[in-house]
Amino acid sequence: MNINSMLFLTAFLPVVFLLDRLCISRGGKGNFRIKNLLLLLASLVFYAWGEPVYILLLLFSIVMNYVLGRILGRAGKAARVWLAVGVCANLALLGYYKYFDFLLRILNRLCGRQIFEMQNIPLPIGISFFSFGAVAYLVDLYRGLYPAEKNFFDLALYLSFFPKVSVGPIARYRDFGAQLKNREITLEKTAEGIRRFSYGLGKKVLIANVLGSFVDKVYGQDIGNVTGVMIWCAALFYTLQIYYDFSGFSDMAVGLSKMFGFEICENFRYPYLSGSIQEFWRRWHISLSTWFRDYLYIPLGGNRKGKLRTYFNLGIVFLATGLWHGATTAFLVWGAMHGFFMILERLGLKRFLDRTRVFKYVYTMLIVNFGWVIFRVANLAPAAAYIRRMLTPWRYTQSTYALRELMQNRCMVMAAAGVLGMGVLQALIKRYCPALLKCRGGVLEMLYCMFLVAASMLFLVNGTYNPAIYLNF
Repeated sequence: MNINSMLFLTAFLPVVFLLDRLCISRGGKGNFRIKNLLLLLASLVFYAWGEPVYILLLLFSIVMNYVLGRILGRAGKAARVWLAVGVCANLALLGYYKYFDFLLRILNRLCGRQIFEMQNIPLPIGISFFSFGAVAYLVDLYRGLYPAEKNFFDLALYLSFFPKVSVGPIARYRDFGAQLKNREITLEKTAEGIRRFSYGLGKKVLIANVLGSFVDKVYGQDIGNVTGVMIWCAALFYTLQIYYDFSGFSDMAVGLSKMFGFEICENFRYPYLSGSIQEFWRRWHISLSTWFRDYLYIPLGGNRKGKLRTYFNLGIVFLATGLWHGATTAFLVWGAMHGFFMILERLGLKRFLDRTRVFKYVYTMLIVNFGWVIFRVANLAPAAAYIRRMLTPWRYTQSTYALRELMQNRCMVMAAAGVLGMGVLQALIKRYCPALLKCRGGVLEMLYCMFLVAASMLFLVNGTYNPAIYLNF
């Protein structure tokens, strides 16, 4: 089940929300125990709905990390050993499902022939997110930031909470854990949650899905039948699509969490307004970039052991970032490319960019845009061919299709809305018309949110195209 599906919107969410509100507070912890059990049951049903077999995997992860957490909490001098066991166990679980075939392909290439047969292991939804959440729980427990969670059901809810289990963000237990025992549930917070969910749903369904239909049409053509202009349009539209797809899901997750009294981390801060790759990664997929910072970059030494070691650490982090997104060499190259420009900016490029007004934004968007081509194609050879057509579009002008045959009018409208909504319109309103900000939370915004939900549901009913890019990670 997805949080942008009609089943979720018309049945699952209303029922769970109503049952949650029927758990009337009696001034004690028992009420939150009931609410937590309800949300846990709902989360397990949510996860099992589309993949009933893999609910066993999620339950295994929950039990394993609960037991490891209890052992680690009283391990004393052996704590480091048990931490290593816990981290390796979670990464092994993730590695088997996500990287086993990738490893076999590498071994076959090294041997020069097909020795190992591909297993084609299906990727369980959300395994990257709940595995990284589990690692964060164990590492911070080892660091003494909190005691081991004794309530099995609370830890289970942390790992399986349905707003975030499938597409994140990667919530930390140090932020989430205290809210399991005591959280604020108010009318204002619920209204804010509904508002955020409405905006996220609109971003996902009305913008990302519409743009994605055009992008898929272009990339679905034989590459010899695609012009340079088509590739540029598809690349730019995919840049918007992936942002509105993932940030839309993140907004929905934040909104749903608020509706049930939880606060989870923000995952995006208008990344396409960045003036450098460094800034981009401070604004894009924040929960992942901060996870790698806290649990890989800093333990490797961060920037405390000299410049060369810093650059090496950055390279490792971005190779890992690429590998997290997919088990192909294309994703490794995508991550390495971002790491290369991060290092280049540290070597002095950033100082030059800071002295420019426009060039730094053009530079950043070009790097990000070419990177998304590699990301979207997920195969180096065709991705390089697409980029070659982008760099020399005048050489590729022949196609059996006209661009307008592939691009509908609503696609162009949503692309324009996407450009304005990625931070441009918000900045203009804040600077030139701050009075509009007073409408936030008022009747006009409520009507607008109702329109977004109604229009999104209409699109979902009438169409079958409803992908979720980050479900594959």
